[in-house]
Amino acid sequence: MPTPIRLLPRAGLAMLLAASAATAADKSAAENSDPIRKLLERPLLASKQTQHEAEAFCDERVPRMPAVKTAAEWDALANKLRRDVLDQIVFRGAQARQWRDARTQVVWGETMPGGPGYRIRKLRYEALPGLWIPAVLYEPENLAGKAPVHLAVNGHERVGKSVPYKQIRCINLAKRGIVSLNVEWLYMGQLRTEQFKHYAMNQLDLCGVSGLAPFYLAMSRGLDVLLALADADAARVAVSGLSGGGWQTIFISSLDPRVTLCNPVAGYSSFRTRAFFPTDLGDSEQTPNDLATVADYTHLTAMMAGRAALLTFNAKDNCCFAAGHALEPLLQAAAPMFALHGQASRLQSHVNHDPGTHNYERDNREAFYRFVGDMFFPGDRAWNPKEIPSDAEVKTNADLNVELPENNLDFNQLARAAVQGLPRDPPFAARDPAAARAKLRDIVHFADHAV
Repeated sequence: MPTPIRLLPRAGLAMLLAASAATAADKSAAENSDPIRKLLERPLLASKQTQHEAEAFCDERVPRMPAVKTAAEWDALANKLRRDVLDQIVFRGAQARQWRDARTQVVWGETMPGGPGYRIRKLRYEALPGLWIPAVLYEPENLAGKAPVHLAVNGHERVGKSVPYKQIRCINLAKRGIVSLNVEWLYMGQLRTEQFKHYAMNQLDLCGVSGLAPFYLAMSRGLDVLLALADADAARVAVSGLSGGGWQTIFISSLDPRVTLCNPVAGYSSFRTRAFFPTDLGDSEQTPNDLATVADYTHLTAMMAGRAALLTFNAKDNCCFAAGHALEPLLQAAAPMFALHGQASRLQSHVNHDPGTHNYERDNREAFYRFVGDMFFPGDRAWNPKEIPSDAEVKTNADLNVELPENNLDFNQLARAAVQGLPRDPPFAARDPAAARAKLRDIVHFADHAV
């Protein structure tokens, strides 16, 4: 039989509650009177102080734009920075330099119908010996004379080169008489394998070979393909892309003078900006080892002075590089250099509000068409930047697939080959500890800080 619940009289309950409150008060008073406890509970750092100090530490070490007074002065400095970035960062290591010096190999595939006014040709080319990039070329029909050429790069799109907004951009340019090469990016589309993940490039870095080199060569070899075409106009060479494609766009355009017009879309910001906006950090190729010891993305943007650049960002970007924080520092750095060349109008910007998210949709594409018309076809009243409806001409993944070799090299295979050439003699540190420590200090840019 269950034990009956006995209810306390009201007076008894009140006494119990009062005793409990008195006990809690005594305990609190004892705790408050404990000086050690009070000291231990006192905050030593302000809220987010370590984060703010880390941000300031990084910001202070990013190279600033130089104070130059003439276009010639800036051009000389830009050429030096370009050489330094290529030699010290992109092509660091003997193996990377060998890749750079290799000949561009191209294998052409089938030609297929595109749509009214253009055809599509399949091809693959070697970014470096043994690493093939699949691509499709949009060729206008009935070209009269030399034609502008355009390298279309893309960001983190699982379907890669077949993503519709990229196809539509290439189709629209082809219908306007511009040859477009739509290239696959590493770890996207046909190259989507575990060992092409972008952080796998660090395996090459660990072997003393720049993991950035394959990214750069995939773009520069694409330009080789375009400029080898009989109809290519070397004075009108454009590159465009979204997100990771925006990073590719500014990186190849700033460092390869063959590019005369670029449109990076929501693809990068200054390292100083990234110090305070972690959403902008990007993958390993976008923040490569030691780049910020030589140049910032402000410098890369300013390197377009003397050419043409349309910087496109999105007002409500839900991924990265939102217009509100990314755009203005780039314009402030580059605009004076364009002005020194007497070409202020060749640096333009576009902020997308519809839809305003991370995109390269119609509004952004039409801004690009307008800029291309102004720069490549000045005074042509027939040029219309409005998009030509082409949705029905978009191809499937299978349609655009390009035949690749069975053993297409990836980051892991390249790293395994590179490691074979590393020294096998007794560790350097064991032979000469002092020299090894000095070398390590140089590699990691170690600095002594007074306490």
